[in-house]
Amino acid sequence: MSDLLDTSMLVRYLTGDPPHLAEISAQVIDGDRALLVTDVVIVETAYVLQSVYQVPRTAIVDSLMALLRKANIGTFRLQKELVLSALMLCRPSGRVSFADALLWAAARSQPGAAVYSLDQRFPSEGITVLHSAPTHPS
Repeated sequence: MSDLLDTSMLVRYLTGDPPHLAEISAQVIDGDRALLVTDVVIVETAYVLQSVYQVPRTAIVDSLMALLRKANIGTFRLQKELVLSALMLCRPSGRVSFADALLWAAARSQPGAAVYSLDQRFPSEGITVLHSAPTHPS
């Protein structure tokens, strides 16, 4: 059985701020217990790092990927490799949001699932993105 990490643990671990809370986070994350991170926690962590700590987007992606590559860290209900691929969609620019990238990963993990989005820039590699309502025969 794996335990879940929340945003505060990830933010403290990745920023080292404040040091006493970062140390507690490091003891947990760097330990040998199997831990899981949800898509919501990943998105929220990226938001806090960007908006509060002013961390550049590429550094956020690199930090999250390094964390997720740890042997004891897994992803909840999504394949880790899909989450890592989703984060790479966010790295080059602000074109793909962290939330859209993780939704893309969720769609990739559900064969045949489509994503309805009004965002014309929604990532579509390997999934179907629908920009209009389905039509019903009369």
